[in-house]
Amino acid sequence: MLRNIIKIDEDKCNGCGLCAAACHEGAIGIIEGKARLLREDYCDGLGNCLPACPTGAITIDKREAPEFNEAAVKEKQMNKQGEELPCGCPGSRSKTLKHVVPKSCGAEERGKTESQLSQWPVQIKLAPVNAPYFKDCNLLIAADCTAYAFGDFHTRFMKNRVTLIGCTKLDDVDYSEKLTAIIRNNDIKSVTVVKMEVPCCGGMEHAVVTALKSSGKYIPWRVVTVSIDGQILED
Repeated sequence: MLRNIIKIDEDKCNGCGLCAAACHEGAIGIIEGKARLLREDYCDGLGNCLPACPTGAITIDKREAPEFNEAAVKEKQMNKQGEELPCGCPGSRSKTLKHVVPKSCGAEERGKTESQLSQWPVQIKLAPVNAPYFKDCNLLIAADCTAYAFGDFHTRFMKNRVTLIGCTKLDDVDYSEKLTAIIRNNDIKSVTVVKMEVPCCGGMEHAVVTALKSSGKYIPWRVVTVSIDGQILED
């Protein structure tokens, strides 16, 4: 049938995932860093995803497409467990984590081995904007190299925080749009930024500062700089 349906320009798409989060029908997913229309029959053609796209990569196109399957969409929504990105990838499902340390571990060993990661996913690009673990959280936004450079990263920075990581150089994306949406739509209590001393890590701090300003909220925040040999240079 001839009807309205979304069209995604992959050249303009920056893979931020905001459109996928805005699509309640689950028609859009992020595949290989780009937004894709996963199922045409899940797209109602109303374009709720359009205002969420920061690059204007989504438009409405009138063309031949399967009829919108409202019944299938409702069934999927009822069967969906927890919050997840509609990309069909199990590794992108939003989860709150609880770690179990073997009983055989002594007290000293427990402190050294227990992970402090409280949620999944951790990549900024994959994190759902409205994930339940963002409610009343202390947010850690870290350049991914910092966890390898600083030996006590889990205990010093991740403990009692929700962790998001990324690399502005390798991802070649401005995280500020996604971070703005996360901060604006959730009750974040504080933001800690951990970055490396290398110049390219300045993009991470810039993205967070931009997001805080754009969110219209006043939230306590700080920046910690780690040297390549694992020392705290600035805090």
